[in-house]
Amino acid sequence: MFNIPFHGYRGSIQLLKIPRFMPVLLLVGDIFSLFVCLGVAFWLRQGQIFEAFAPVVCVFILLVLAGLYLADTYHPDTQIAGLRAPARIVISSAIVGAIAYALIYLLGWGQHALIEQGILLVSLGIFTIWAVIFRLWAVKWLRSHAEQSLWLMLGAGKSGIKFAQLFLEHNPLGRLVVLAEPEPELSELAKSSSQLSYGGAFNDLSAWSQQSWSGVVVASPMDFSDTQVQQLMQLRLQGIPTYRLPDICETLWYKLPSSLLEDSWLAFSAGFNLVPGGISLKVKRLVDLILAGLLLIFLFPLMLLAIVAIKLDSPGSVFYSQVRTGLYGKPFRVYKFRSMYQDAEKRGAQWASQRDPRITRVGYWLRVLRIDELPQIFNVLRGDMSLIGPRPERPEFDVKLKEAIPYYELRYLVKPGITGWAQVLYPYGASVEDAYEKLAYDLYYIKNYSLWLDIAIAFKTVRVVLLGKGR
Repeated sequence: MFNIPFHGYRGSIQLLKIPRFMPVLLLVGDIFSLFVCLGVAFWLRQGQIFEAFAPVVCVFILLVLAGLYLADTYHPDTQIAGLRAPARIVISSAIVGAIAYALIYLLGWGQHALIEQGILLVSLGIFTIWAVIFRLWAVKWLRSHAEQSLWLMLGAGKSGIKFAQLFLEHNPLGRLVVLAEPEPELSELAKSSSQLSYGGAFNDLSAWSQQSWSGVVVASPMDFSDTQVQQLMQLRLQGIPTYRLPDICETLWYKLPSSLLEDSWLAFSAGFNLVPGGISLKVKRLVDLILAGLLLIFLFPLMLLAIVAIKLDSPGSVFYSQVRTGLYGKPFRVYKFRSMYQDAEKRGAQWASQRDPRITRVGYWLRVLRIDELPQIFNVLRGDMSLIGPRPERPEFDVKLKEAIPYYELRYLVKPGITGWAQVLYPYGASVEDAYEKLAYDLYYIKNYSLWLDIAIAFKTVRVVLLGKGR
């Protein structure tokens, strides 16, 4: 048994967790402030308290929150098409206001006092100002918080260097201190960025163990002395987490870069619940059948419009089929609306690019709005695909990708999907490097699958379609 001295909590418990709660805090703040703004506007106009849970109020609040989510304002530090969160809030409020009034009149609530006296518009204006100020404060707080984060990496090697590169690419994450023997590539990174520095050799751990770290990352296998184990355990008991490389990437960036994985980590890590015969797999299949049937019914008019548009735009078949790799590497034929000119691949299989000259005018919009993927609903009903999962790749590309990317075959442990974690988090790309990045997100999905994750992907897919992000 180790005799571990405990010096008490120093207030450094997982700085990373606080920003993770920021979207939740923003959502709770929005809900509260919406009711407050409605109450203030009602009081100014009528001098009394309004009925908080009237149908018209509930519809209005749900529309406002949906608009803010679709505009991605719950990540206030991001930019979309050059627009920061305050600009997206103003645009969202304008669109939501128009939609809310149109919907309210269609539902026959036009005579309600909230409508006749313009109370909803007044409250929406007050809320918009509040939401903008709230996001500006959140961004300022996130930046100041990130500057205070301090990470310790033990060891280096190729994997450690890769992690250091990712750390610097995803700034602001604070500062990374490395305890390891100097390596030329890591030294160059340290010279080029103030966010990375050497703290000495691994044996100097005792000199650094009293710092308030955001986390400790073990970058390479190493033999710890009894004293070093005591120091690491003391850090853990003070609320400072210790990560292996795959775990920290999973925690920070919601992905698992395959170059950082090892057989031993895969053998003992939790997750990977989509195993054959498991209850999760059966529930997923049942949900696929129900939702695919409903989607086919509701989207059938849109599919008819797509068929007419394709026929009028260019000669050729309306549908396009292609062999893709499915569950356990078995090939199947996927169906899509044709978005390219006829004989587009007479020179053989090619990566599709974002501004591919082979894409028709109608095909461009079909791809932007993801309408070209709708015939794959039939693949879901047949059991070849799932609604949500890694996108199926072509066998011709699979051969190259298996050779270039470690653990690439793991993506076929589950059925491919129409949309997936990689499609909603990674921008458009068609290359080996992009395939590597998408695999990192696919592996995260396979390891962390849950019904809630599928629901999150479904909502993010709607946002991707509306904002034109992802692939």
